[in-house]
Amino acid sequence: MKYCVLIIDGAAGWPLAERGGKTCLELAQTPNLDALVPEGTVGLVRTVPPGMEPSSACACMSVLGYDPKVYYRGRAAIEARSMGIPIGDGEVVFRCNLVAVRDGQMQDYSSGHISTEEARLLVEALNESLGSDEARFYPGVSYRHILKLKGQAGTLEANCTPPHDIPGKPVAGYLPSGPGSVLLGDLMVRSEAVLREHPVNKARLARGEIPATTIWLFWGSGQLPEMPAFKQEYGLQAALTSGVDLLRGLAQMAAMEVLEIKGVTDGPDNDHAGQGAGALAALGNYDLVVIHIEAPDEASHGGLTDEKIAAIQKIDAEVVSRLRSWGKDLRVLVMPDHPTPIETRTHSPEPVPFLLWGPGFAGNGAARFTEAEAQKTGLFIAAGYKIMERLLK
Repeated sequence: MKYCVLIIDGAAGWPLAERGGKTCLELAQTPNLDALVPEGTVGLVRTVPPGMEPSSACACMSVLGYDPKVYYRGRAAIEARSMGIPIGDGEVVFRCNLVAVRDGQMQDYSSGHISTEEARLLVEALNESLGSDEARFYPGVSYRHILKLKGQAGTLEANCTPPHDIPGKPVAGYLPSGPGSVLLGDLMVRSEAVLREHPVNKARLARGEIPATTIWLFWGSGQLPEMPAFKQEYGLQAALTSGVDLLRGLAQMAAMEVLEIKGVTDGPDNDHAGQGAGALAALGNYDLVVIHIEAPDEASHGGLTDEKIAAIQKIDAEVVSRLRSWGKDLRVLVMPDHPTPIETRTHSPEPVPFLLWGPGFAGNGAARFTEAEAQKTGLFIAAGYKIMERLLK
């Protein structure tokens, strides 16, 4: 038997009043998922334990079969792991977004989804101007980067807000605050002059694109706990494909192989067909593959309903279709990691729908893969990390 987990990041959400009270999953045309549902088991699963942050870090850790209450210690360290950034004794790391603040409000948490190459040049400039033996910036993908601090463990006590939680809001009330926040706030303020004068931002302005006006620091964490390898925990050799450092870092923590598939990105330009085909081809060497697709979540953070629907439909057409045609020896788990409602443009902790399909699974009354249909079945998994056991049993 072979296994595939498809994580449709942020695809779940709330009913949209302006769209007849339907969610994006309900609005999307998903003929391939619709064909799987009557043959599979549908329900709801809580991926974010009560009281924990509704981040992809917590939620995807659950989907991969690990209890966040045991193994989660902060998101930035997971991304640093993916980027090959060591965290020594007395060192901490923070996610460092390149954001756009205009007239005191959060204009864009991603600086218009700045390109990775442009961002790398900006991060190099930040290191030249603000870097030291105690503070170093590391370039990542698009707007997502890492700041490592040495001898500043107290910064982990600061209250920090993710920028995608405050679209269009005045930033003054959301800057780092409380114990340990002074250094973080100082670096953010000092970054503004560096970015304002950089040729990358001047060129973006000249093209009518959104410039990166400041860094935004959040999701601080220290050293990671040791997680048992997926092979040790579940007896299978596993691999994962994703366009974001977070999922790649989680894979490394679980000793999963990270697949390098050309064209895999974190946005709507992702080569869905190539990612799906590459992942399924990898089943020749692995027992289980995880396909993580970020595009619906990015559209949600932007408040872009049509783009989110289009992303879901593209995944159905170019990835789920391939799962359907694989054959009789494949078991599949399809699910979002968490809801990202269009209304709030940020993550939410509610349970998400899941679909288990393949040998050993049978229909349980759902008509489509939606939040309402999943709730209607009455099947609920309270501890999200146990969903992996359901797939493999």
